Amino acid sequence: MRIRLLVLFLAVGGLLGCGSDDGSSSSDLDAVPQAGDRFEWQLTGYPPDLSSDAQTYDLDLFEAPDEAIAELHERGVTVACYFSAGTYEDFREDAARFPEGARGEPLPDFPDEQWLDVRRIDDLAPVIEARLDLCAERGFDAVELDNVDAYANDSGFDLTAEDQLAFNRWLAQESRERGLSPGLKGTAGLAPQLVDDFDWSLVEQCIQYEECDAFQPFVDAGKAVFVVEYEGTRDEVCSAAEDLPGMTVVRSTYDLDGPVEPC
Repeated sequence: MRIRLLVLFLAVGGLLGCGSDDGSSSSDLDAVPQAGDRFEWQLTGYPPDLSSDAQTYDLDLFEAPDEAIAELHERGVTVACYFSAGTYEDFREDAARFPEGARGEPLPDFPDEQWLDVRRIDDLAPVIEARLDLCAERGFDAVELDNVDAYANDSGFDLTAEDQLAFNRWLAQESRERGLSPGLKGTAGLAPQLVDDFDWSLVEQCIQYEECDAFQPFVDAGKAVFVVEYEGTRDEVCSAAEDLPGMTVVRSTYDLDGPVEPC
């Protein structure tokens, strides 16, 4: 496992703190996904294909083999763990630990997954903190925090943008306290407000849905933005990527079961 430096992260105003004063928020962590990194994202079809020369790999927290993490580290690769921080998934090994009252509506395309009431940080903290502990213990360098936009979806709860900001900033702080570089997954509506709290961003289909501009503040701050597209050919995706300087764009399948196609 790499030796990491713990960041000293004091958010003025508690959970609603707004990052650094200068707006750049450089991370003091030992391994952080960098702007311009070649990027690989595989969440299914394990064992993962390690043939990519990517500088940042993103693998499932629970399913990634220890051997894969160790091999990537031997190659000097930054490795991020993926888990859903904003939903309950009934197939996860720790699913029973989520309080039933915090589970809301199912996600339209994932009936075995339900939105969480992100206002209930105290109730959700034991499960999420345990996941972050596992991510650090397994030797990951960074964490991709998925489904952190419940406020903008039919969650079953009366959530506000302020509720979501508080939860997302809490996630970033808890990640840093464990030496993990926090990555913001999507959340276009709040990305400009969270750029000081997260080191990097991963966004799906922002070309297709014309949302990439929302992540320009990450580019302006010198932070990595990894864009994953599923529709269109590689040539079509990469042609559109020419209008996104500073962002790393790849094409993949919806299953995320093999190497991506980089531009």
